Amino acid sequence: MNAFSNVDSKSTNPTIAVLGFKRQLVYHLHFWAFIAVVPLVVVQWHHSHFLLVGLLILFCANALLVIGLLRFYGIYFLQGRLFPLLAVVCAAYSTAINGHAGLYWAYPAASALFFLLPLREAIASNIIFVSVMAVVSFVTFPEADFWRITFSLGLNCLFSMIFAWLVGKLQDELTRLATTDPLTGCLNRSQLADILNSQIQLQERYGRASSLILLDLDYFKTINDQWGHLAGDKVLTELAERLRNRLRETDQLFRIGGEEFMIMLPETGQREGNLLANQLLTSISARPFLEDIRITASASIAQISKGETWSVWLNRADQALYGAKSRGRNQVVSAAGQLAPDGRNPDDALTPVAS
Repeated sequence: MNAFSNVDSKSTNPTIAVLGFKRQLVYHLHFWAFIAVVPLVVVQWHHSHFLLVGLLILFCANALLVIGLLRFYGIYFLQGRLFPLLAVVCAAYSTAINGHAGLYWAYPAASALFFLLPLREAIASNIIFVSVMAVVSFVTFPEADFWRITFSLGLNCLFSMIFAWLVGKLQDELTRLATTDPLTGCLNRSQLADILNSQIQLQERYGRASSLILLDLDYFKTINDQWGHLAGDKVLTELAERLRNRLRETDQLFRIGGEEFMIMLPETGQREGNLLANQLLTSISARPFLEDIRITASASIAQISKGETWSVWLNRADQALYGAKSRGRNQVVSAAGQLAPDGRNPDDALTPVAS
């Protein structure tokens, strides 16, 4: 029943992959809950517990709706919030009329909430769940059983909460490690296509301008050869910090190669991008790195053009960066218009901008 493996688990974007696995978890929990509850409908009907039968049918209908919407539309119906409500009501009422036979279903239901709801909502739902079950147990069972049930169900919820919290922290950390460059803390290439595509969609739907800057350090190999790779790493770390200090909160900084960086500039046209690129080159060359290492950089700026894909957009910027390198380095070259059919920028598409 791997309903989302074709879309989400093979995604190159770790954030989307995690979301895909969460959807699979939701899908499987509802599917197996449905499989487990359907026979109970028959059993309770046989015992003439018609109100409980109706509640269980609602539970099964909700499970089918969640499964169907996830399977065919990728929509999480009501974000799973009907599950805790129906689970509490069904478990409490079944315990009240069936005794221990109904109580046993409270434990898996309470655990499932931590994997279906956000952590805070799951905690709140389980506090209500345990409280309701405690009241029902107090009325239905002897006092000794009441204390056993309340504490065992509470511990079950506590252990499930700790496990779900640790899994969530692990997912966040793995996503961070997979999406950021460990040396500089910049975003890496794993999210590049999705972020560029999102800017393309904004341009196509609303005509919003977006630009990207490619920036590459000049003669970086000589730094590694002369001062060592440790110094080179420190230079890259300091460079990333200098770039961040010049960017807006909405801008996104990527490290896409050894000494090559990309800056995504939402709501920014080519003219504003040119100005920023020159400011960045100035901030790099204005003062030495590690007190005595002087560096320059070359850059290109490319605004998204209507109808082009993210790879064409990035390639235009890359060709413009090549133009900046070939024309003497330490300058910005603007990539204007579409690429020629052979994939190269025509001569009139490379516009040098003095730095």
